[in-house]
Amino acid sequence: MLPINHFDTINKPLLTLLLLPYSLLKILLYEGGINLEVLFDLKNVRKVYRMGEEKIMALDDVSLTFEKGKIYCLLGTSGSGKSTLLNMLAGLEKPTSGTIIFKGQPLEKLSESQLALYRQKYVGFVFQSYNLLPTLSALENVTLPLIFRKIPKRKRIVAAKAMLKAVGLANRAKHKPMELSGGQQQRVSIARAFVNQPQVIFADEPTGNLDTKTTYEMMDLITGIARERNQTLVIVTHDTEISVYADRVISIRDGMVESITDNVNTVTDTEEKRSDIDEEN
Repeated sequence: MLPINHFDTINKPLLTLLLLPYSLLKILLYEGGINLEVLFDLKNVRKVYRMGEEKIMALDDVSLTFEKGKIYCLLGTSGSGKSTLLNMLAGLEKPTSGTIIFKGQPLEKLSESQLALYRQKYVGFVFQSYNLLPTLSALENVTLPLIFRKIPKRKRIVAAKAMLKAVGLANRAKHKPMELSGGQQQRVSIARAFVNQPQVIFADEPTGNLDTKTTYEMMDLITGIARERNQTLVIVTHDTEISVYADRVISIRDGMVESITDNVNTVTDTEEKRSDIDEEN
């Protein structure tokens, strides 16, 4: 047991922060009282698609920052530009103009091979349609990101089993996607996204194919893992009910940022929604 005066050796401002209530600590973080590490810094990003002689402005002068350990929601209707913005952050598309800086490196200046390495090392994906390989088991699907990083087989299996256990599928490791429910397939997809311990996870309409109860279970799972590991999570959705899980909601309309809103009661909001569902059932 540590002596009482042990805390005298700890940085006093840090100790004060650790003793603050979680709700107050969140307010300090979101109102700029504490500087967090910036992962992405977008400056005047534009994306123009050409269809014959017509120009379509998918993103128009977007400037944003994304910080380490925060959960973001890109909220907008179909065609608003939210998925285009996610593709830019993931290095799947390059801006027509402007810059996207990740940890000091402009993504638009990287070659395709460098962008592939960026995604392998730093990025995880959760898709609406799960995107699992049907001929592989749940365990084998989860190991795929580790294979691309050339992790030894024994370490791959250990890591994949740990992630399947974390998402509640330890007893489904040998099952193939067609032998799993939609919710179980999405759990495998989540395990695959996190197994590589990426710094950022992109979730594009991750609950679009799920019922209401399973939707909240999946959102609890994915946000819980991200918070536990201090990872940045970027969720793309059209559903305002999903946005309550985010620390910061970025509303996008017609390719422009319409508003930015911070949620300071995220956990309470989602707990209330789960209570409502339980009462209905």
